Amino acid sequence: MHETDMTKALIMTVRQWWEEQPERPLIETIHLIVGQFTCVEPASLQFAFAAQTQNTWLSGAKLAIRETPLVAYCHPCQQEYTPEMGLRYACPNCQQPMEEIRSGRELKIDRIEYTLATGAEQELVECTGGVC
Repeated sequence: MHETDMTKALIMTVRQWWEEQPERPLIETIHLIVGQFTCVEPASLQFAFAAQTQNTWLSGAKLAIRETPLVAYCHPCQQEYTPEMGLRYACPNCQQPMEEIRSGRELKIDRIEYTLATGAEQELVECTGGVC
């Protein structure tokens, strides 16, 4: 289950950001973008996150996962198509093997929702390259 290792890396990345903040915010939700072609099972990722954050500084934090579909591009047909995961990756029109993936390999932190000790809600809108 590589979701366990991915969750550990996610927690380390968020902790690094958290420790750099002048005030330690209470993290409410971590929003992830996960592509279908990463072979990450969202339910397993949720389970690993819940298990690894129990009784820690992230207790009570939620993991919100938005999946992106696998989208490929066929150069001979000059069109995008959606391959059938695990079944058929070739172009449905000309049967050419999948050459270019345009979407579906993403695995990154989209944003983190948190509350400061003052009670004012804040939101980190974007983390560049998965590092906050």
